[in-house]
Amino acid sequence: MKKIVSTLALVAGLAGAAQAQSNVSLGLKAGPSYASYVGKDAGNLEGLFGFHAGAFANIGLSSLFAFQPEVIYSQKGTKYKDVSDARTRVSYLDVPLSFHVNADGLFFEAGPQVGFLLSAKNEFGNVSTDVKDQLNSVDFGYLVGLGYQRKTGPGIGLRYNGGLTNLPKEVTVGTTTVQNRVRNSVFQLYLTYSFGG
Repeated sequence: MKKIVSTLALVAGLAGAAQAQSNVSLGLKAGPSYASYVGKDAGNLEGLFGFHAGAFANIGLSSLFAFQPEVIYSQKGTKYKDVSDARTRVSYLDVPLSFHVNADGLFFEAGPQVGFLLSAKNEFGNVSTDVKDQLNSVDFGYLVGLGYQRKTGPGIGLRYNGGLTNLPKEVTVGTTTVQNRVRNSVFQLYLTYSFGG
């Protein structure tokens, strides 16, 4: 919890300090997500729909480049093809740190991301089991995307989030340690609205 509060304070501080600059805008974003798991041990899976929503500060570094820190609530997870009505739903507080290359509103973005696990449940029909303690609490990853966004007004974007951290914790039995290689994989389509700049 301390990590989440510290991260929120850092992003708020960056946004607050940067708002004094004329080339800064604050905004909101939200949209649907399509998530699954990838990796050598992921198994036979398919995508699961969810949503994400949050806020950002777009800080213009020049006419071509911008830095955009964000705080996003994001639903992720997967469905299991071999088991009808079985899925895993996880939610994170994600902190993307994206770098934009701009061309008259059109942008391309890439950067690192860290996610803090908020909840994790295995669901089968109407039965839900909490599995948060079986997963790593921090998820490091990256993002790439593109979209259209001005300093003021509406925008749209499409982003891919790839996880670098394995989701399950290591399990040690006797002298044997097992680490399943399973990571988050998420596509996000979103609308934005920017306030001033």
